[in-house]
Amino acid sequence: MRRKVEKETTDVVSTAGAAKLLVNFLGHLANERRLSKNTLISYERDIAALLALAADTPLAQLQVHHMRRYISQLHARGLDGRSLARMLSGWRGFFRYLARDHGYTNNPCVGLRAPKARKSLPQALSPDEAARMMAIPEDDELATRDKAIYELFYSSGLRLTELTSLAPDDINVGDATVRVTGKGAKTRVVPVGSQALAALQNWLIKRALLAGQESTALFVSRNGTRLTARAVQYRMKAWALKLGLAADVHPHMLRHSFASHVLQSSGDLRAVQEMLGHASISTTQVYTHLDFQYLAKVYDAAHPRARKKISIKT
Repeated sequence: MRRKVEKETTDVVSTAGAAKLLVNFLGHLANERRLSKNTLISYERDIAALLALAADTPLAQLQVHHMRRYISQLHARGLDGRSLARMLSGWRGFFRYLARDHGYTNNPCVGLRAPKARKSLPQALSPDEAARMMAIPEDDELATRDKAIYELFYSSGLRLTELTSLAPDDINVGDATVRVTGKGAKTRVVPVGSQALAALQNWLIKRALLAGQESTALFVSRNGTRLTARAVQYRMKAWALKLGLAADVHPHMLRHSFASHVLQSSGDLRAVQEMLGHASISTTQVYTHLDFQYLAKVYDAAHPRARKKISIKT
């Protein structure tokens, strides 16, 4: 009986200690690496999953065979290779932190690989569909705002969180650029097209009717508060349906469309990488596949020798 009580007490202490280590790790990510709120939530979720799988096994005692079993369990529950790879990356980072700041000597995730994920190409609108998405009748302040948002997404390839974080001062009308704070708090300056710039100038006039004097947000709601990412997503879906677009349009689709269409026109992969804010060009290379897909469609539609299938008589 005494041994059982001692074990239960040890388990509680171990669980509480692991939870505290997770809190400290998240503080490290926020304060030292300056990761975004959404990224912190993702790390917290992934490492909480590890703690749940480990149960009463102390973190310092976890070995490679434990981690293999956990990955197998999560895969059996339906997690795909991409999700498991992200989770493993978070676990590795957690153990690196434990080694650096808490004297851990073993990283049980080293050398482990997630099951291969099926590669899927990002969805992008055609140039005609993108043009239809921009054709919003500016009947009121919110329509003017939404048009400016979609024009900026498509003109400059911003991420959703980057767009909702913008301030009016981030738009430089004279230089036709926007200053963006991306992942890892890295700042980049991206060109803004003439139509997007005109839409933004129209919105800035209307914004004064909604935003309070102390508001620091470029895009605000009807109540004058900073527009949320969820609101942008909801409004975009509603506008897409109203404008007759069959695709399930979302903000990242406009980012994909920007990258794909610029690459189709210029062929400059490095420039697209810089504008998107990708740390590695390998991330940007997915758009070369989109470009090939587009060219293949054009070829099939236009080339006289590609339109008809050949039937061979025997």
